[in-house]
Amino acid sequence: SDVCSSDLNTYSWYQQIIKPTWSPPAAVFGPVWTVLYVMMAFAFYRILRRSSARDLRPVAAFMVQITLNAGWSVAFFGQNSPLLGLVVIVPLGLSIAWTLVLFWTRDRVSGALLAPYLAWVSFASLLNFEIWRLNG
Repeated sequence: SDVCSSDLNTYSWYQQIIKPTWSPPAAVFGPVWTVLYVMMAFAFYRILRRSSARDLRPVAAFMVQITLNAGWSVAFFGQNSPLLGLVVIVPLGLSIAWTLVLFWTRDRVSGALLAPYLAWVSFASLLNFEIWRLNG
């Protein structure tokens, strides 16, 4: 019951805030994130198969970015805070870029699979900034 009312409050909060005219409809986010998570998981699987115990940097980078990814949802939606979302999404974007580079140098397919994720989070960063600016 608490989870459902929390989800409703979050949905209600997001529906009520001012968003830019170029903000995608709420129904777009679920399918986009589903595709991105599948691509991320496959890229990570490929890297895990290729990583050695000597070089765990791409695995560590992936873990950092996925933690920041979850942290952004908590900051933006859980705390209803576009400002806190910005504080998290900037390092998230940087960590995705670093992860993509590390993946690319080990397996180009894995790196390429992260490119749409980086593009989407870059777009989401602009959207997050604009929501913060409009709702200041």
